[in-house]
Amino acid sequence: MAAQAVDTDAILRSLTLDEKISLLAGANFWETVGIPSKGVPSIKTTDGPNGCRGADIDGGTKAACFPAASNVAATFDPDLARRIGAALAQEARTKGARVLLGPTVCCHRHPLGGRNFESFSEDPLLTGTLATALIKGLQEDGGVAACIKHFVANEQETARMSVDETIGERALREIYLRPFEMAVREAAPWSLMTAYNLVNGVHCDSHDWLLRDVLRGEWGWDGAVISDWGGTNSVAGSINAGLDLEMPGPAGVRTLQTVRAALEAGEVTEETITERAAALLKLIHRVGGLEGTSPAGEKAVDRPEHRALIREVGARGMVLLKNEGDLLPLTKEKVKGKKIALIGLAKDALAHGGGSASVNAHYKVSPWDGLHAALGDSAEFVYAKGAHRQRLLPPLSKDSTAAGSVTGLDGQPGFTRLLYEAGANPEPSSTLHGYPSSAYSPLGSQESLNRVVELVGDFTPTESGAHYMACSGIGATTVFVDDTIVFRQTRNSADPMGALFMAASEDLFRHDFAAGRAHRIRVRTEPPTDVGMRILEGRSGARLGFRLASEHDADLRGEAERVAREADLAIVFTGHDPQWESEGRDQDSFALPNGQNELVAAVARANPHTVVVNATGVAVAMPWLADVRAVVQAWFAGQECGNAVTDVLTGAVNPEGHLPVSFPRRIEDAPAHGNFPGEYDVDGGGPLRVTYAEGVFVGYRHYDRLSREDVVNFAFGHGLSYTSFQLGGLRVEPSGGTGGDEFVVTAQVTNTGALPGGVAVQVYVGSAAKPLEHPVKTLVAYQKARLQPGEAQSVRLVVKGRDMAHFDEKARAWVLEAGTYHFSVGFSSVDIKEKAAVTIEQQRVYPLKWRG
Repeated sequence: MAAQAVDTDAILRSLTLDEKISLLAGANFWETVGIPSKGVPSIKTTDGPNGCRGADIDGGTKAACFPAASNVAATFDPDLARRIGAALAQEARTKGARVLLGPTVCCHRHPLGGRNFESFSEDPLLTGTLATALIKGLQEDGGVAACIKHFVANEQETARMSVDETIGERALREIYLRPFEMAVREAAPWSLMTAYNLVNGVHCDSHDWLLRDVLRGEWGWDGAVISDWGGTNSVAGSINAGLDLEMPGPAGVRTLQTVRAALEAGEVTEETITERAAALLKLIHRVGGLEGTSPAGEKAVDRPEHRALIREVGARGMVLLKNEGDLLPLTKEKVKGKKIALIGLAKDALAHGGGSASVNAHYKVSPWDGLHAALGDSAEFVYAKGAHRQRLLPPLSKDSTAAGSVTGLDGQPGFTRLLYEAGANPEPSSTLHGYPSSAYSPLGSQESLNRVVELVGDFTPTESGAHYMACSGIGATTVFVDDTIVFRQTRNSADPMGALFMAASEDLFRHDFAAGRAHRIRVRTEPPTDVGMRILEGRSGARLGFRLASEHDADLRGEAERVAREADLAIVFTGHDPQWESEGRDQDSFALPNGQNELVAAVARANPHTVVVNATGVAVAMPWLADVRAVVQAWFAGQECGNAVTDVLTGAVNPEGHLPVSFPRRIEDAPAHGNFPGEYDVDGGGPLRVTYAEGVFVGYRHYDRLSREDVVNFAFGHGLSYTSFQLGGLRVEPSGGTGGDEFVVTAQVTNTGALPGGVAVQVYVGSAAKPLEHPVKTLVAYQKARLQPGEAQSVRLVVKGRDMAHFDEKARAWVLEAGTYHFSVGFSSVDIKEKAAVTIEQQRVYPLKWRG
């Protein structure tokens, strides 16, 4: 190790000042700057956290799509998280990447957070333990670094690049920083990504207190700090605070000129620039970049063991919320000869959310396919769509669809993509045939930067008449049909963040088409300027949606009700697709979209044996809950989602998931209601501001203190099984007579049912005095137990005193007050089976640099 350190130091000493400055920003969208003459290679990053997308954001190299973090969190199983991390490292190598941008560990503050699915939980301990395990798996074989994100408090997407969050230090320490602290201390991720937002008036990338005092000071972390893409907001401020790398490249804020100017003005020192360059060199060294070998190019490797892992984790994370009369599981014997109606999103594989978490999956299995494979020889399946899935009209595709077919200028399926230099030159500078659809991502190609983009194709519809269309673009965008302008957007998008992920709101319009005739469609979009987001400057992007009038105006709900009435059993598949739950936008509503709640209610009226399978990354309203027999929360379970759902519905996997978030009955009862996503100043000027007025009372900590019992449909930690469990024999003992520094909690869990199954034993601690300033109880430990029928297992869990402490803002330390504490053991935050009282004789104080 000493020789390797000397080599790194020697490289650093060989660099000129300008070379050091060049390392402080990326070379392109994904890669760092290389200096081959000095032995410094470029290394590549890739989006995670539930797959490795590779360089092409818009339908690039195929990759394995793993379950989203909320699905992983519901397993309450760190070993599964570690196995996913190891698999993600293998995936990253197939994309030639050395840094995976994940995991995301921001806590779920509000049910409408657009990116909640990508993070684990509302609870910092559950989030921290699972993130720690995933990072260990990711980095254990070397060669791939985790980049834990977003540091810190990126709990909303609305105005995420400029929102100013007022957060008290106690809440910041106990809820939002704690998962990062746990992962940094216990798994040592080699890199970390800063958040876009401001915390208490300062952008996270330039936040001295967060980066210098806490991260590198108190926690002693020695990794590389990377900005979120387009999230570098200052030159000297970010360099001095400790941001090592501006991404993406080429440099936009940290150009050679701007950094030189800051140096000459005395705003930054050469020593600090050297520190930032050294951190990046250390990262390159840690992932093997200085060994002289270059990763292979991108390739798609569909590993059977990854398929199996995705299916296992997806199923084990699904939560059986309700099962009245043991309607589930649907065994072959139970459904033999029955007619089962599969309604709603049964033919849609809701594998992932939108934004950075979306990948071009090797394949996606729908519930329709999974259930046919498992039960197709026993039951008859019928289908009704019931509701549209997408928030926006779907784009026209090169594949033949019910709407018609598209051919490009070469006569082959797909559109032709043309790039033009800005100006009057009528000839395209680049032509690409076979472009897949009428949607062009603004991040899809470096080649299109600062160029006009046209998508041209001949569309032959299957029906005559007026059909529905919709369009949006980043910059000025025009749609022509047969050389007639049918849509014109004269300005930049009013919703650039939504447009970034092809999910900006679009206005419908209608146009007449003739069946069997080729209509020339041309979508032209200009490179935008002054967008207000540096990452989008000059990046053309647009999407054109289309739907047949007959499909758009069909009575989908009425058809679903008829199909359900004629069946012996109805399963309604509900949920969000990536346009509804996505990076870049918070959700529109707590209600399921496109009339899905009304669909469930109609089906339940038509068939008393109705099951709902909901695929969202978050809690949703369930106004129909009392009217259906069973509910499964399926999350976004990755490419094997249909098989995983089938495994749970049929009992091939006994459901063992537990909710990592509370499911409130009404959005008005959510702890951050009224303080999400914030407010602008009265005069409309300045940034969006949001106050975390709920403090530490996030999730179940909030619901525990309410006097009403009907505020949640399902509590944090809730999860049913096809078997039954008993929990008892709770004992709490000090470990080694440490007087409050550590306690050993033991209990016995027994499978009292007839089937093998798993359950998460959860330990909560709270002061017996129930002071108003502290939560009634907090999760301090948990363990998954898997048992055969009649089997008993002793669960042993260690709780540290600091895990029971609160952050005292006046003392600026973690304090465990003297007094009596209740240790509660149970199967959810409200399903408590036993309690034990423990007295702490003397107050314990844990300093910020405590290394326990």
